Parts: sequence; structure tokens; C-alpha cells
Amino acid sequence: MKLYGISAMARTILALMLLLAVTLPATAQVTIFSPFNIKEAMDAGVRKHANLPYADGERKKLDVYRPEDTTGGPAPVVMFIYGGAWRAGDKFEYEFAGRALAANGFVVVIPDYRLYPEAKYPDFLEDNAQAMKWVEDNIAGYGGDKTRFFLAGHSAGAYNAVMLSLDSSFRQEYGVTMPIRAVAGISGPYNFYPFEYGQVSETFGVAPNPEGTQPVNLVTSDAPPMLLASGTNDPIVRRQNSEVLASRLRAQGIWVTEKYYEGFGHLEPVIAMGMLWRWRMPVLKDVVDFFQTFGAFPSGTPRPVFTPEAPQNAEDPMQAMIADLDATLEPITTGRRNE
Repeated sequence: MKLYGISAMARTILALMLLLAVTLPATAQVTIFSPFNIKEAMDAGVRKHANLPYADGERKKLDVYRPEDTTGGPAPVVMFIYGGAWRAGDKFEYEFAGRALAANGFVVVIPDYRLYPEAKYPDFLEDNAQAMKWVEDNIAGYGGDKTRFFLAGHSAGAYNAVMLSLDSSFRQEYGVTMPIRAVAGISGPYNFYPFEYGQVSETFGVAPNPEGTQPVNLVTSDAPPMLLASGTNDPIVRRQNSEVLASRLRAQGIWVTEKYYEGFGHLEPVIAMGMLWRWRMPVLKDVVDFFQTFGAFPSGTPRPVFTPEAPQNAEDPMQAMIADLDATLEPITTGRRNE
């Protein structure tokens, strides 16, 4: 049964999880995303298959989310790649995103991939290409249709998704032949050379052709359609990343849609995919609608995106929690631009 409001019990749990996320960031299973991954705060009607290996290696596992209702036949597939500056992140943190897309009719794959310092450019792209090959070979067994395959990602994950779509060499190396119908990049860095920041330089400085690591330099007329979404107040990845990439895509005749969410920063857009914060901006609807434009559901989307009502009472505990989380996000993001 879907949740059509946030109960007092759920609010209490969420407040506790927020406190843990803020005060215990080093705890393995507690992160800034934890409040959004509580069962009561996520979309229902979804089945999860966890920790499926897509290649040899500790970080080479993925989770699959699929609709419990499979009466409509094979479903379109989204591989969602998370961010974290190529040095942080785990698939368990993004369960809210996997369940959100699955509840709207997609089979969703969220892979882990190697991170810095174990991995530097292009290792993480190769890992994601391997995950794509697993999808091509195996997703039919989970109700997915590989001929309706889409890529999505947030932050560094948006970079990975866009790069995999623009540079076919990674897909060719691992024998990926299924087409990419469209790509959704959320808060993504696509134009950040020269490498002005230490973390980026450490990760990308080994590339023999640094200009070739930039998506804006790889756009051709073969690129898939792209949705580029960003908060207007993003202190990490400046809006110009999406604007410049969009301009170059249009110059090649590629369909591109830009969405800018007024007043929001770097993490809020991806968090808003989850049910708890979906009322803040229509990121999930924008992604679903965009993928539908390019054939996700030939018979029409199976259901409208469910968005809970915003809390109306200024003294509502949820409002206080939102204010606390907004205040927390700004110091977390300051000083790591364009990652």
C-alpha cells in the first residue's frame, strides 16, 4: 500500500535518522541519505534483488529493483549511477531512487564501482561498462527489456552516464551492443578541465589526454537524447556544465532538455526523486516523462508519478527537519566545485 502522507511515527523515525546522519557520518550504514531510505519514506510495490555480481571484484556488485506487478510484460530498464566525486558512495544509499523509478514501471539497476584511490580515470567508466554488459546479458531474467535501455546518474554518476553514451569505446571493450535510448544527467560535471581542484586532479590527472575526459569535447551527431537537470544554487557543480553541454548537443542536432530547479543545490535534486522530498521539485516526473518521450512505455506510462502533499503547517516537525537538513547540506557541499 502506498504512503499518502507522513505519519507521526514516520516523522519520529526520520528525525532520529537525520540526527544519526548528521552526527555519525563515519558510521558505515548511516549517511545523509539514510532518512530517505526508511521503508515508510519510500515507494511501495517494488521487489529488490541485492548484491548481484556483474564481474569479479568486491565493488563489482549491483542491485536490481523491479515492479511487483509484472502483468504488463517486460519493462524498460534504467541503469542509475550514483555520485560521490569518484571517491565515495555505495548503492545501498540510493535505494530511494531505485524504488522510485521501479514504482513507476522501470526495472532499475544500481551498480557499485571502484573508487579512488583504488580506481582512477578511466577505471570507474570501465566498471560501469561491465555493469551495462551484465544488464544486456541478464536483465530479461528480472523482467527487463534491454531494447528499452536508459542511463541516468547524479553528480559524478551523471558524468559516468554521459561519458558512456558519448564514448563508445568503453561499451565496445566489453561487448555492449544494446542501444541507449536516452540519458538523464542530474547535477553532473561535464566541463571541468583544467583540473583546478586537488581531488579531481588526483583522479583524472593520470589521463594521457585530459581534454578527452570531458564530455563537452566528445559530442557527435551519434549522441543519444539527453535530459540535463541541475539546481540553480549548486555550490559543487556549476550550472554552466549543463549549459555548455546542452549547447554542443544542440549544435549536433541532438535533442536535449534542460531543467533548472530554482534555489536548490547539489544533493537536493537527487534526494527529490525519493517519495519523502518529491514535493519539493519534479525531478522524478521530469525523468519519467523524458524517457517516455523516447519509447519507455509504448502503450503509455503505467501510472502517474505519486507526489505526497507538502507539509502546510509552519510548526510541523517535518518543516523543522527540512530546515535542519537544508542547513546541513550547504557545509557538506562547500569547497568541492565541479566534482
